[in-house]
Amino acid sequence: MSARGGELSEAWAAVLADFERHLAAERDLSAHSVRAYLTDLTALAEHATRMGLTDASQLTLRSLRSYLANQQTLGRARTTLARRATSARAFTAWLHRSGRATDDAGALLAIPKAHRELPVALSHADVRGLLDATAAAVTDDGAVGIRDLAILELLYATGIRVSELTGLDLDDLDGERRVVRVFGKGRKERVVPYGAPAALAVRSWIDHARPELRSDVSGAALFLGARGGRIDQRTVRRVVHDRLAVVDGAADVGPHGLRHTAATHLLEGGADLRSVQEILGHASLGTTQIYTHVSNERLRAAYELAHPRA
Repeated sequence: MSARGGELSEAWAAVLADFERHLAAERDLSAHSVRAYLTDLTALAEHATRMGLTDASQLTLRSLRSYLANQQTLGRARTTLARRATSARAFTAWLHRSGRATDDAGALLAIPKAHRELPVALSHADVRGLLDATAAAVTDDGAVGIRDLAILELLYATGIRVSELTGLDLDDLDGERRVVRVFGKGRKERVVPYGAPAALAVRSWIDHARPELRSDVSGAALFLGARGGRIDQRTVRRVVHDRLAVVDGAADVGPHGLRHTAATHLLEGGADLRSVQEILGHASLGTTQIYTHVSNERLRAAYELAHPRA
């Protein structure tokens, strides 16, 4: 592990390795999240080393602020600055909690407010066009087409993440109650309902198409790739982009765009924010509130088009 100008000290390397194990084993974070933390904290360690701090226990609020100021000077985006401040605070809290530091240097560290772009959401007409076009192509596309329709219906019906969809097993579905058991971030379990169209599409996939793709490596995976193994996230993203490409005027969104769309349509249909929070699996209600801005923007656009004195 290197800093610009030399290697990190053994003490820095060791404490980062310990924190990595903590994130993976105790907090049960995904490999992607662990890598993001380590990227941020390696940058912190490099800056601290240039300041002459050879051990994480020497971190102070001043050195943390210096690190963030340096990141801003380097032109990091506000979202990156916010994430790196959050990573630093989690790290210093763990240092203190585990006895590696006498106090929590980051407890008073302010997190820069990230500018949040409004997520792109498809219109009701776009979603209908997507699902109708996919259904119409089933005859030509065979088992893969039936699978793709089931994937799109379930993503839109539930608003689940692509990682959650690819991790689904057959027994995660309760067809009678029309709910699916999902393991989200940090392996937190939640139960999400889905509607009749999604139920029909998924049942058609399981009964008629999945057996055609099933192989010795399929296991209990709900959705399969062309070679019979559990479908991967890249394939699902390609499915969404390719199927949307035939819908005139529709935004080019991926699976996360369908998640945004599901949340927006739920709120537009009268669902309360807490219910949408539970469906999406957000730890914070503040994360869900961005969808109210999407709905408000649409309301404003409709008002300006329709009202004579807008």
